[in-house]
Order: sequence, then structure tokens, then C-alpha cells
Amino acid sequence: MEPRLMEYFVAVVEHGSVTRAAESLFIAQPSLSQAIRSLETQLGADLFERRGRGLHLTDAGRRFEGHARRVLADVAEARRRVEAVRAVEGGRLRLAATHDLHLSPLPRLAAEFRALHPGVELHVDDFGGPGGVVGAVRGGSVDLGFTTLPARTDGLAVVNLRRQNLVLVLDEATASGLPDPVPQALLSEIALLREQDDHLADLVDDPAVLAPRPGSLVTAHRRMLWELVMAGAGAAFMPEGFAARHLRGIVERHTTPPISREVAVVHRPGPLGPAAAVFIDLATQATSA
Repeated sequence: MEPRLMEYFVAVVEHGSVTRAAESLFIAQPSLSQAIRSLETQLGADLFERRGRGLHLTDAGRRFEGHARRVLADVAEARRRVEAVRAVEGGRLRLAATHDLHLSPLPRLAAEFRALHPGVELHVDDFGGPGGVVGAVRGGSVDLGFTTLPARTDGLAVVNLRRQNLVLVLDEATASGLPDPVPQALLSEIALLREQDDHLADLVDDPAVLAPRPGSLVTAHRRMLWELVMAGAGAAFMPEGFAARHLRGIVERHTTPPISREVAVVHRPGPLGPAAAVFIDLATQATSA
């Protein structure tokens, strides 16, 4: 069924008259009447009935209206995306992401964006953890920030993408002495290795279990944290599946209750540039697929 027929149908519904609908569509009234009859023939039902001087929907027409409007909305959205793709032919897009998002999903999104828009200059900067990324967006150093929440995003627009599960990552020897899953209360007995600005205290039930103790460490150097975990110097929290892809000889342990956080894109309020809008579109589609 052609979207054009649905557009004609919705126009008649909104104007309550074939004559007024034809005028709004800039087509002849007989042509519009014929199109409506063709639509009714395809559906096998009358969509309108005449009462006095106006046209009114039948029961079948009322049921069809919602479907027709959804189809037209989908068509409009598809056109919008195509136009956005066509509009992004040059310029520069500046991105920032937290350390773990630099490895996934940002590379995949950047590759897809580059394939679609090879004329756009893409810059990806490193501002550390969530606080650094949000600060870079707020200060105008970058157009978009990929970060994990919670973070102080007041005054910024936030597009939530998905929930990300966090697991305890440690060497096999240390993991063998722990239950699976690990109760959060036991975190106070584990030498934790943490990144600066990780907001873990906002994610656990009792922040006291994260209090500094002998063997604990806080660092801004992510590679150092990885090496320490692989050397058996302590345990760290990382996104589920991350260690299996990037570290060696490592075991993942879930916690009870589970720990998770939101992954989001942040930007300054106001209209987005075409390149930024397309990149957010790609990120949204990738996480909803």
C-alpha cells in the first residue's frame, strides 16, 4: 500500500472534507476522491460516511487511522535520516569518551561514521573519567561526550543509551577464595584497585565498603590498573565482558546485589550540528538493536 494513499486519507480526516483536503494537497478533488475509493477497495471496507455536510470516519476508518499515522511518521523519520546523511559532507566532529568506552563501543561507531561520512574530520580526545568528559563538553572543548553515569550533568542534554553491568575482575588465585556472586559486604575485605572519578560510591549499597585500606589503590592510569590486576595485586570493577576481551588470566565475578550504571551521550543544550546529530543517531540505533 502506497504511503501516498495514507497521506491522502489523513488529510481528509483532518479537514473533514474531500474538497478542503484536495486544496491543502494541491490536487484536483476528483483525483483525491478516486484515491480514497482505491484505498477502500484495497482494504475491503468503507473508511468514511457522509453526515450532513461533512465526512466522518467509520469504525474501520478509525482503526485504520492509527496505523496510517504510524506509517507516515516512520516514513518521515526515514526521510529525516536520509537528509541528515546527505547533509554531512564536511566539517569537524569532536568527541570525548571515558577510558572503557574508548575501547567499546566508540571504535565501532567511529568506523561506521567514517564509512558514511569520509569528508568529516573526526577528533577523539581523552579527558579521563566521567568528570573530565562532562567538563570538556560543558567547556566547549568537544561536541559530544560519551560517558557513564552518575556524573554531574546539570545544564547539559543527556541521551541515555543503555545499562552497563559492572563485574569484579581479579586473578584466578584470588577468585578461588570468593563466592560467586560476591556479596557487596565482602568488598571491604578485598584489595580494590580503582580509577579516579569512577563514581563507585554512588553505585554500591554501602559506600563504606570502598573505604581505603592496606593494598587498595586509586590511579588515573588505566593501563597500570590492568597490569596490576593481571599480576594479582588486587581486584577492580570493569564492564562485564571487558576483561575477557582485553586482559589475560582474569576471572569475572558478579556481585549481589548487582552493580550497574548508565551509558549516555551528553552535549550542550540547543540544536546539534548535522555531524553530531548523525553520530548520536548511530549510537542510539546500535544500542537498541
